[in-house]
Amino acid sequence: MTDDEFKILFPDPGQDIEFIEDAIDRDRVGECKLGAIMKNVWARRIKKTDVNGIHGTIFYELFWKKRYYPNKRDDDIER
Repeated sequence: MTDDEFKILFPDPGQDIEFIEDAIDRDRVGECKLGAIMKNVWARRIKKTDVNGIHGTIFYELFWKKRYYPNKRDDDIER
């Protein structure tokens, strides 16, 4: 994911969690624009072992987990 794509999907400072349903919302990205972004992202797939860092997580169809991430930050979860 490019830096610009990342900023669109994770717009808030420190945000590293997003729920696809929230991103699809018309007030955010919208289905068409998100579809175009994700099409480009999937076309540039790389092996996890070749990634320099993973800076965000997108949850698909796991909207029920939103209660665990009220600030959409990975550190919301108590370890």
